Amino acid sequence: MVLGLVTIVGLLVIRLQPPQPPPPLPDSVTLPDGSRASAFTQGRDWFAVVTDDDEILIFDRPEGTLRQRIVILPAANPQQP
Repeated sequence: MVLGLVTIVGLLVIRLQPPQPPPPLPDSVTLPDGSRASAFTQGRDWFAVVTDDDEILIFDRPEGTLRQRIVILPAANPQQP
């Protein structure tokens, strides 16, 4: 019973800790010419911008440099011959 109580108290302490804020973003992000941002998401050491040109641009968080560029291909439509 004591072990169960210690486990419950330990879980409460772990779960009730305040979340760590994400590292700060750079002041500005330079997108390729003609691209406009339509969505944004972030991870621990990166952030990504989805453009209206159907690309995902992944940037390195500390430097703000472009790490990876992913082109989103159109979905295959099985209805078209």
